[in-house]
Order: sequence, then structure tokens, then C-alpha cells
Amino acid sequence: MIRTRLQQLIRPRRLRRTPTLRALVREHRVDVAKLVQPLFIVENAGDAGPIGSMPGIHRYTVESAVQEVGLLDALDVRTVLLFGIPETKDAAASSNYDPNGVVQRAARAIKDAFPHVIVIADLCNCEYTDHGHCGILDESGDVDNDATVELLVRTALTYARAGVDIIAPSDMMDGRVRAIREALDAEDFERVAIMAYSAKYSSAFYGPFREAADSTPQFGDRRTYQMDPPNEREALREIALDIEEGADVVMVKPGLPYLDIVRAARESFDTPIAVYNVSGEYAMLKAAAQNGWIEEERAVDELLVSFVRAGADIIITYFAKEFAARHAPGA
Repeated sequence: MIRTRLQQLIRPRRLRRTPTLRALVREHRVDVAKLVQPLFIVENAGDAGPIGSMPGIHRYTVESAVQEVGLLDALDVRTVLLFGIPETKDAAASSNYDPNGVVQRAARAIKDAFPHVIVIADLCNCEYTDHGHCGILDESGDVDNDATVELLVRTALTYARAGVDIIAPSDMMDGRVRAIREALDAEDFERVAIMAYSAKYSSAFYGPFREAADSTPQFGDRRTYQMDPPNEREALREIALDIEEGADVVMVKPGLPYLDIVRAARESFDTPIAVYNVSGEYAMLKAAAQNGWIEEERAVDELLVSFVRAGADIIITYFAKEFAARHAPGA
């Protein structure tokens, strides 16, 4: 009798009965204001257009990127992450630090048209080098850490001069956050923030991005500078070092396979945490939906809230625009 009475008293299902009740007690929500839409900007107009492995995602010219930012702004997605695809490449990534490079021109155009939109510039060299690695190569063919940091600093300053709000070094070179922070401050760019790709793993989930950004390494891989997937303590050490060096935001990349790292970081640090819902995660969900194997809209909602639940403050995702459109008032 007592057991039956307790069963009657404790009924968690009472608060799941209707959509309004479920919304009332919902613990976590995806805030559109915290979503970041990546944009691929091409220098050669002939390279613009749909990306085959990422249905719904395009490469843009500078002009069409500004138009796309206008559409995002209307949906309250007001932060974009820029990746540049230059017309020419060389071993020194010289088109990356060109003051009139594709990212620099795109940043200026976006800020001129939409001053309130936050422009983040991904800072790496893999799209700009003819060998596809993230920096300057040494005699052995490995990436030279310190020479690459000098190159990153040079490029970061051109981004800041172009009006970029946040610089996001994604190369995983040691000491680059401190070097960039000191260089920015020395030129009175204290207002420019740094979002460090702090725990960026050497992942199989980057494949579609390499098509989109034309950044596949011509030889070898990136395992000497990107993190080994089984490591958790190393990720926390990398994050701690970036915070110590002056990072304003730290990032975990990829997202889904590393939710435990997001949670561990949230429990260890007060710094804002970003998570990158990467191209492979996007592509596999899209493919499953196109085959009728999953319900896309529900799956996307579930995916994004998992990042919030794990502790992420900022979500970089190719789903930002469509999620915002579905959840816009009156949609």
C-alpha cells in the first residue's frame, strides 16, 4: 500500500503532459544570439556556388557574402566566422597577410554594411599554402612552430586593421595566443578579442570542410600539431595555456565526439567556451535526413541543445541560419 501511494505522489510525467508544460520546465535552450554561421569567401568568382558534400552551404564572393549576412541579420544571427579561399597560393601563405586579401576585403564590406554584426576571422594558413599545411614548413617537411607564429601575427594585424572583431587562431601552434595578443595591443587593438581553437583535435570529421576551403594537405597529415583524439587532460592543459596567454574565448573542436571535453572545460574554467559543430557532423546528419533515415528538424534541435547542455556558451554551426529561420517569431 505504501509503495502504491509513493508511486502516486512521484509522477515526473505530470510536467511532460503538454508542450506548454514541457517548455515551462525546460532546463536548457538554444539562444539564436549565441549561434555563429561560418561563411566561405572566394576570391575568384568562378569558385563560388554550392558545396557538394555540404548540402545547403555555399561559397560566396565578397559581394554575395554581404547579401548573405543581411539575410542572417534579419534572422537575428549576428555573428559570422569567415574562411577565405584565395585565387593564388604559395609556400609562405602570402595571400593570407595581404591587406587586400579576400578575408580582409570581406570583413571591411560586412562591417560597412552591418556595423553591429560581429565578424570573426579564422586565422590559419592551410587555405593559403600550396602544400595545404597550417604554416611554414621546415627542412624535414614538418610545420615550423615559431616561424608560423610570426606569420600568424602578421596576418592577425591585417585582420584587425580591416575591422575584424574577433581573431580566431585555429592552427594549434604553441605560444600563438600570447604573440597575437601582444602584437594587437602594441598597435592599439586592445578591443579586438581572441577566440582560440584551444582543443582542436586531429579528426576525421573535417573532410567536407577541406573540400569547401580547398585545404587538403598535399602530403602527410596534421597530427604533429592537432590533438590526439583519445586525450582529455591534454585538452584542459591546452585551454589553460591559452587562457593564461590572453584568450578571451576558448574553443573545443569538433563538437559531438567531444562533448565530454566541453563539459570538463566548463567545470574547470570560467572563460566563455565555444564549440564547433564541424562539417562532417553537418554532412552526416544532412545525408541521413535526405535518405529519410532521421527527422532533420528534430535532430538538429537535439544536436544543438546537446552543446548547450554540455556547457558551451557559443555554438559555431552550419545549421545556424536554418535553425534561426525555423524558430523566428511567427515561423
